[in-house]
Amino acid sequence: MPANHQLIFCTCPDQDTAEKIARLLIANNQAACVNILPGITSIYRWQGQLESAQEHLLLIKAHKDHYPAIETALRAHHPYELPEIIAVPIERGLPEYLNWIDSCHSLK
Repeated sequence: MPANHQLIFCTCPDQDTAEKIARLLIANNQAACVNILPGITSIYRWQGQLESAQEHLLLIKAHKDHYPAIETALRAHHPYELPEIIAVPIERGLPEYLNWIDSCHSLK
């Protein structure tokens, strides 16, 4: 069975940005649910320097067909020069939950 659902990870610099993006994705029926995980620490290399930042992680659950629109929305509304946008397929899940994601997809 092909994976029709995805989980997209995206870090944000603060709660306001995270909530703005989450609400936008839900309002536009691009995602079924967005969880915001506050207070994560990211350590990374950027432009040759070791960096550390406190961020908020978005866990975006959506139908795979919505990826292009989600990526476009994230690029347009995200303050980072290079936002983290990583999609992974959901291979398995509670059938009723996956059906709920599908029902949100069909609202479009």
